[in-house]
Amino acid sequence: MPAFNSVERRAALSLSFLYITRMMGLFLLLPVLSVLAQDMNGATPLLIGLAVGIYALFQALLQIPFGMLSDRFGRKPVILAGLAIFIIGSLVAALSNSIWGIIIGRALQGGGAISAVIMALAGDLTRDNQRTKIMAVIGASIGLSFILSLIIGPLLMSRFDLAGIFYFITVFGVIAALLVMFVVPNPIDSNQDRNISVVINEMPGLLRHPDLLKIDFGIFLLHLLITAGFVCIPLRLLGSGIDVQSHWVIYLVGAVGSLVILLPMIGIAERKWPVNWVMMAGVIGLALALAVLSFVPDLFWLLVVGMVLFLGFLSVLESMLPSLASRTAPASLRGTAMGIYSTSQFLGAFIGGVGGGWLVGKMGDEKALLVLAMVCLVWIPVVWRMKSPQRLSSFRLSLKESFIGTNERINDLREALGGVAGVIEVSVVPAEQAAYLKVEKRTFDDSDLDQFRNS
Repeated sequence: MPAFNSVERRAALSLSFLYITRMMGLFLLLPVLSVLAQDMNGATPLLIGLAVGIYALFQALLQIPFGMLSDRFGRKPVILAGLAIFIIGSLVAALSNSIWGIIIGRALQGGGAISAVIMALAGDLTRDNQRTKIMAVIGASIGLSFILSLIIGPLLMSRFDLAGIFYFITVFGVIAALLVMFVVPNPIDSNQDRNISVVINEMPGLLRHPDLLKIDFGIFLLHLLITAGFVCIPLRLLGSGIDVQSHWVIYLVGAVGSLVILLPMIGIAERKWPVNWVMMAGVIGLALALAVLSFVPDLFWLLVVGMVLFLGFLSVLESMLPSLASRTAPASLRGTAMGIYSTSQFLGAFIGGVGGGWLVGKMGDEKALLVLAMVCLVWIPVVWRMKSPQRLSSFRLSLKESFIGTNERINDLREALGGVAGVIEVSVVPAEQAAYLKVEKRTFDDSDLDQFRNS
């Protein structure tokens, strides 16, 4: 595959950093908020959980509206507006001395829902044959932001109070805004590309798609477990006699140790083992990890084992699910399918934050972790019925105007494209003068499409 050109390389690096700031708004406070917010005026476990999760609720509600606004007013202005809202929310939370101020600030942070717009801008700044690559680069930044947050959050907690951490996040937002203004390339035009855009009227059909529903349920439940888990885990560390200043060591050892689980299991998945087998191992492993953390006595090594298992198996599931969603989605509806997927992810994080706080208030962190382990069991029958999608790539082909006309002509075009070596699925979108293909990369050569391409 051709390499990035200079504009695409600059776009990939700068937009990845932007995406990291968005996800760190959610992740950075996961390992610290349930500890530091306990002394806030009016704080209860339920309200602390709401403060953790409300960021994700507004992200879920506003991703698609922000994407639609960016189609009308441009990507960069909408991203800057979202970052301004994020910065204001961070400052509101930093200046608050009550849990309700934190909740309002977190809601505003989440209100700057620009993740989908960043993806759309990445599509605007890349050629068709580089789009999958830049999406993969930006997607990898999610995992990086999670690991960095587990280490940076507790380190900051050992030196600053909660207000100081929110000021740190504010600075992150300002740097991101400066990047948008001075580093991120300016798009010449906004692409109509269904690999990155959400088509509202296609949503009902995708919401009934049985295979995508299983994947959306999976990411919903995974982020519920992650967010609820990190409402409980910092409290569990304190209860086990681990000083706040040392939490980052546990997370760092857990993150490094998790590679022993992540790398072999991803290798197994890539060797074409049935996806539900690997997913099943991940779900059972996650349940085991939560059970270990629930029952852990005052043994440091067993606590570390629990964290390695937790971070390892959640990383396996987190890395597999977006790829499955992308490969399962119909050729012309990948962007819409991923929009529903992202909304499911953020809704899970919201319910996990609130639910985790409620569980801690009702039964304490030890039993709450055990309940989360049992919640994993709900996932098992869903995973068992999952199918392994073919390992295909998406490809968008801009068509010559002569190929778009009557239904008969479009049907002939669809048949002709389907006969090209390596083309598995074809969807023609006359309004965009484009065709969306799913292709088998080993046998596909895009030069075979030159006769159809609008040069």
